[in-house]
Amino acid sequence: MTNPISRQTISSGGQYESVFGYSRAVRVGNHLHISGTCASPDHEHSNAGEQAQAILATVRNVLAEAGMSVEDVVRTVVYLRDINDAAQVAKAHSEVFDGIRPASSLIQVDSMLRPWQKVEIETYAIVAD
Repeated sequence: MTNPISRQTISSGGQYESVFGYSRAVRVGNHLHISGTCASPDHEHSNAGEQAQAILATVRNVLAEAGMSVEDVVRTVVYLRDINDAAQVAKAHSEVFDGIRPASSLIQVDSMLRPWQKVEIETYAIVAD
């Protein structure tokens, strides 16, 4: 009989988790998938770069809760409402990931759940066995 792979779910405590049936993050074995993360409502009046910094701080906290760090990140997917915000968001992303260089995509979208949200970031990490 093989050992089952452990599964850990990490909650944001947000209301949408129960509405949509998802978790902030799921770790299975040495893989961590962090759901698309937006800045919290206290960043409603922040620019896209500031929202990206807040998102990446949340990502760091989720990684730590899963026993990982930014050095374990292998991929990010960045969603922007306005492609003109790309430089601000790229700066925030680079401040965290420049030495790590995960694979990444940047995609413009028409809208997000809340009209003030400018950026959302998905993150994937793998820790060495």
